[in-house]
Parts: sequence; C-alpha cells; structure tokens
Amino acid sequence: MRRLAGIILVLAFTLISVSACSLNDTLAQLLGGQSADRVLLVDNFTDPMSGWKVWVGEDGSSIDYSNGALRIYVNRAQYDYWSVAGKNYEDVHLESDIVKGDGPDDNDYGLICRYRDQDNFYAFVISSDGYAGIIKVKDGAYQVLSGESLQYVEAVRRGNDRNRLQAICAGTVLKFSVNGILLFEVTDADFTSGDVGVIAGAYDTPGVEILFDNFAVLKP
Repeated sequence: MRRLAGIILVLAFTLISVSACSLNDTLAQLLGGQSADRVLLVDNFTDPMSGWKVWVGEDGSSIDYSNGALRIYVNRAQYDYWSVAGKNYEDVHLESDIVKGDGPDDNDYGLICRYRDQDNFYAFVISSDGYAGIIKVKDGAYQVLSGESLQYVEAVRRGNDRNRLQAICAGTVLKFSVNGILLFEVTDADFTSGDVGVIAGAYDTPGVEILFDNFAVLKP
C-alpha cells in the first residue's frame, strides 16, 4: 500500500504583481481564452520577485525559482515539503503544469486546497510512476479519500513527462483531473475554506526534484 511521506511545513506568502499585458499573456497560455473574471490568482514563476518564499533546509531540501518554474527539491526520505500562497478561499479550481526534474519516480507531487495549517488540508497528488489520489490530512493523519490507497492510472504521464493537474474544491465536492481526464470525484465536509498551494515528497529514496509552472486559482 502506497502512502504519502511525513510532513514538513514551508509557507510561501504570495504577493502577485502582474502587469495587464503579462496577465493577459499568461491567462491566454493557462486558460485558453477563458474569462479573466474567473481568475483569483495566477503565476507563471518567471518573476523571482512574485512572492513565493525561497527556502533552503538543513538537509539540502529547498524551494526556489528555477528557469521559469517554482522548484521543490526534497532531499530527505519519507518527507513532504509544500508551499502555500497566504490566501483564504472557499471554492476554487486549481491548475498547474508540473514535471519531475530529477530523482526517483517513486515520489508524490500535486496541488493543495483548503489548507488550514500543517495538520489539516486536502491534497491532490500523482507520482512519476503512475499513481494518483485525493488525500485528506486531518489532525496530522493522512487518509486517501479516493480509495484504499493511491491508484495506478493510465492518464498520468510517467518519468520526466509533464503533467497538467486540475483540482476542484466546491462545497463538499472534490474533483481531481490529470491531463484533462477526470480521475476521481469524492465528497468530504471537514474543510470548507483555506489556503492553496503545491506539494512534493519523497519516499525511501531522497533527491526528488519537482518543477511547478503556470499555477492558477480560478472560480469553479
């Protein structure tokens, strides 16, 4: 049975400052022409001053900007590292393009919604070896909401191939899509609002490098 790694909290308070021109260009890239009034937050990570925290841990793990992406490097076995945006939303539609840069395929990475604190949030994760699932962390305990464990799915591109993740948190409904294919839809009423963010983790082998790009928070 697969499981997520342990927990280490890394906060990133996002103060997005985007010109009208660059915002329009980014929206066109992210959303294929959808209305800008749906957009709550957007960042393509080309501006290292856009607000996400740059951090280096004692174990060599880090969060930084790297070649137009937000990079999470996990250099400790059985740990997750994540970054949240310093916001508070109820219902959201999250999207991001994500790719593994280096390290083992036995990893986890994805999106976070309704983050209350390091012990309470929802996560929508995949692995580079093809597993996926919706996770609830409540009082520090991990629970897979989408099944008994993370499930192997064909929609996940393996290895270093890029994946586009989409997560919807609307009322009690949680939906998780990968590369435009809906994988899971569950209901849960524990968390109704909170922050948004990204997450990456290692299992037995450290050295997991995950690159996040084109992060968007939309009204569902």
